[in-house]
Amino acid sequence: MNKVYDNAEAALHDIVPGAVIMSGGFGLCGNPENCIQQLAKLGHKELTIISNNCGTTDQGLGILLARGQVKKMISSYVGENKIFAEQFLSGELEVELTPQGTLAERIRAGGAGIEAFFTPTGYGTKVAEGKETRKIAGKECVLEMALRADVAIIKAWKGDRWGNLVFRKTARNFNSLMAAAAKVTIVEVEELVDLGDLAPDEIHTPSVYVQRIFCGVNYEKPIEQRTTRPRS
Repeated sequence: MNKVYDNAEAALHDIVPGAVIMSGGFGLCGNPENCIQQLAKLGHKELTIISNNCGTTDQGLGILLARGQVKKMISSYVGENKIFAEQFLSGELEVELTPQGTLAERIRAGGAGIEAFFTPTGYGTKVAEGKETRKIAGKECVLEMALRADVAIIKAWKGDRWGNLVFRKTARNFNSLMAAAAKVTIVEVEELVDLGDLAPDEIHTPSVYVQRIFCGVNYEKPIEQRTTRPRS
């Protein structure tokens, strides 16, 4: 049950053009940097990316967008990426904007085998256009469909060779949800440890959801907006 690959190139060897890919992280925090760089090298186009946002103009998933590799984004936020905004407004990029909590629940539902759910979030807005609505417990609700992907690219802090994962703080956002919602989950970790080194109670994502894992290199961990207090 050794799921270890040498690097991102080996782990992503069978990604195809037009794939539906979930990418974990929040902003630039917790991004699978090695996997994104490898996708850029592969150059595959017509990708559908499911992610909270699309990085910044020149970092994170924004690298793929700038290269014209992305056909559709399913996300909740576009504010830090000028190219995203330009392609969206011009009609070049298909965008399915989803409220952030709804996006998380659609992904969780996909991993849990739930095909759809009703939520009051978005009722009466453009989010609800074309969707079934129903009054439940006195609240008007919108039917939202689960999300699944061909591949999930995930970044974790630590992992063992079976694929048990530990995330660190904000970097956990969306990563653990997406690991359960894809046909193939590919994980890059900062530390690849021996079996038994992770205490069972500290594991956030168990190995059953992981098919491939490798130790990442050269992490930049960029900060989107650095704000500092003036020194006295």
